[in-house]
Amino acid sequence: METQRENNRRKALGRGLEELFNNEPISYETIEERIIDTTPREEIKEIPISELRSNPYQPRKNFDEQALQELASSIKEHGVFQPIIAKKSIKGYEIIAGERRVKASELAGKNTVPAIIRDFSDSEMMEIALLENLQREDLNAVEEAIAYRKLIEELSITQEELAKRLGKSRSHITNMLGILSLPEEVKDMIMDEKITMSHARVLSKMKDTDKIKELAQRIAMENLSVRQVENISIDSLYEKKKKIKRRENPVNEYQIIEEELAEKLGTKVKIKNNKVEISFVNNNDLNRLLEMIGYKN
Repeated sequence: METQRENNRRKALGRGLEELFNNEPISYETIEERIIDTTPREEIKEIPISELRSNPYQPRKNFDEQALQELASSIKEHGVFQPIIAKKSIKGYEIIAGERRVKASELAGKNTVPAIIRDFSDSEMMEIALLENLQREDLNAVEEAIAYRKLIEELSITQEELAKRLGKSRSHITNMLGILSLPEEVKDMIMDEKITMSHARVLSKMKDTDKIKELAQRIAMENLSVRQVENISIDSLYEKKKKIKRRENPVNEYQIIEEELAEKLGTKVKIKNNKVEISFVNNNDLNRLLEMIGYKN
């Protein structure tokens, strides 16, 4: 029979996952904290790294080697600060959250990692893996777009609903999903960091596949700025996809400007009381916005 403590843990975890169905922006940290806070220390186990497998829903395919080495050095000196979350499978365990910690621990020469074992459904595994990567890791644009598409498909929600739950603008979600329509060669260039997300956003609005490939090559070879690419794409040779129509009757006098800025910056923008408020989700998102407006630390 399930104990009261186990029942409370399940309820706490359930509330965390159910945040996906609320209107407020969701936070991976909140979900993970609830799992860790409701897990007694004696239930955190040392799991052999050899028995751990990647989460099949993990959107990240490439890990920054330098960042892994830095984390490995920290783990070698201080150990793994926070346990990973895993699920028992037929053979060993599947990593639900914390794959970067596992890879860094292996680099640090560790044979085991601390882990919390939970029996998640496939849907919950996907949601947690995607949230961790979207809100904690520096995903490239293609990986981020794939994560958005999976959440929309698996949760059967609209782009607008997803935008609200992630604290993003609707236009940002739309722009990111548009990147998935780019030619495979161009998506490979994004993955290899030869062109940036901002470059990709401009390219995704173009219609002719050959022209997209041609301009992508120019970006990589000539180190074109986003502004230069925008100016080039205005040329009549580069036909655009159908532009999204704006509302004919704005709710307020600044709505059109808010929408234009939101599309440009990929986040919510509010103009009120002679102030411009630009939203961001985490430090990675803030750094992205600062880079876009030309701020150098």
